[in-house]
Amino acid sequence: MNLENTNKYKILAASIIFDAVGYASFILPGIGEFTDVIWAPASAYIMTKLYKGNAGKVGAAISFIEEAMPGLDVVPTFTLMWLYTYVFKSKIKETIIDVS
Repeated sequence: MNLENTNKYKILAASIIFDAVGYASFILPGIGEFTDVIWAPASAYIMTKLYKGNAGKVGAAISFIEEAMPGLDVVPTFTLMWLYTYVFKSKIKETIIDVS
């Protein structure tokens, strides 16, 4: 396993942990919505640090909205972003044909 794969799977582990933190608001009914007020901007900031560029910015906006809106905490935003970055986006790059 090379360094790039190691880093990729560390980011996946972090993404799963951050999604679990977002789910934690369901554990304490009533208090969960208060913690979302703190977690929504924090999750957006973390998203921009884990995933660079425009994709990270869009992911941060989606993460903020998902955490700020009641009932949407079940969406695993960080893990979906990892899938987009390391699975779907890389497959799109593989299908591009160089014509030059």
